[in-house]
Amino acid sequence: MTALREYERLESSGLWRANADAQRRDVIVNFGNATLVITDGAGRPLTHWSLAAITRCNPGKLPAVFGPSIDDDETLELDDETMINAIEKVGKSITKTRPKPGKLRHIMTIGFVAGTAALAIFWLPNALMQQTMAVVPLSKRTEIGAILLGQVQRLTGPRCRNENGIAALETLRTRLLGREAEGQVVVLPQLAQGALALPGGIVLIDRRIIENAQDPAVPAGYIVAAALGRSEIDPLAAVLKSAGIGKTVGLLTTGDLPPESLVDYAREITESEPHFPKDKSLVAAFKLAQIPTGPFAMARDETGQRTKTLIQNDPYAERDEPEILSDGDWVRLQGICNG
Repeated sequence: MTALREYERLESSGLWRANADAQRRDVIVNFGNATLVITDGAGRPLTHWSLAAITRCNPGKLPAVFGPSIDDDETLELDDETMINAIEKVGKSITKTRPKPGKLRHIMTIGFVAGTAALAIFWLPNALMQQTMAVVPLSKRTEIGAILLGQVQRLTGPRCRNENGIAALETLRTRLLGREAEGQVVVLPQLAQGALALPGGIVLIDRRIIENAQDPAVPAGYIVAAALGRSEIDPLAAVLKSAGIGKTVGLLTTGDLPPESLVDYAREITESEPHFPKDKSLVAAFKLAQIPTGPFAMARDETGQRTKTLIQNDPYAERDEPEILSDGDWVRLQGICNG
């Protein structure tokens, strides 16, 4: 999804609160292509919200209170009518473009559904999944990812939200994935896999990866690995595989996925074994992101035996890599779960 052209470079002031227990603080709000970027007075990013997932908490009242998703207690208060209208207009445009019962059925699936019973055994499951992933828009992916994130937090505990740490995390995300990259990076209290990707460009990372590291190259490596895995295997495919063919048909024909499907999948991914892309792909991705593979490899295996290919092919083994984070930002990032 791309923001409406009439609101390009729109900016306003607002009051942001990281969670229900935090104090409100003055912020600057920038309306981007796919995200709402919230910065402090010095222009340092505090967080960014997907425009597709933003919800209004107090319809019809002023100042308007928005949240990044239905299940999140992070809030933003706005009294700038232009900004409020922009956010709500984008929300309405997303609603209009979502698949409607009947419409998508008439356009895409009349003959397809008619032959379901006869074809299911041979090729339908995979074909159905591929067809669904091809037509599900970014706005729906972002919505699924935001809801899934809420379900995951019920199992792992709420995301870490120290304000200075969030700003440092956004700096790291921009450094690794680019300023225009969709989604966000979220630090959770515990995550067995270290890091993983959700639909909508969301990357989750375990706080211990950050707190136990001596070098920002370690969490940087986990984030790049998760982003690479997302490019190789669509996270939505894993959601649909877990949900099953019936619920996949429901998503294709009605645009909705039952919440209970995401509850089950959240439990599944928080209990699964870590999975990483192949070493050759990782080396290429790390080189592109300009980070070393060695620290990441040793964090995964202290002996280096299972990750020796990454160690031996470290693009920065014999030269200094570009700065990943400043010393100050690294200290702030390591404290993201404090307070």
